[in-house]
Amino acid sequence: MEEHGMKVITDDDALLTAVDEVLAENPKVVEEFHSGKEKVFGFLVGQVMKKMKGKADPGKVNEALRGRI
Repeated sequence: MEEHGMKVITDDDALLTAVDEVLAENPKVVEEFHSGKEKVFGFLVGQVMKKMKGKADPGKVNEALRGRI
């Protein structure tokens, strides 16, 4: 999988940095989430995955976002 660029990134520091960046870049979306709009969480997950070039473990992304938001 590494050969095809499909290795999953498991570096927690890189993941948390990406999560923090996404939250800082999308304050209105974070506010919507806090207002009860759970559906925007998927958008935030997508933004983190985009920053991580699709190589992050989606479960860890969800966990990290829930911990930070």
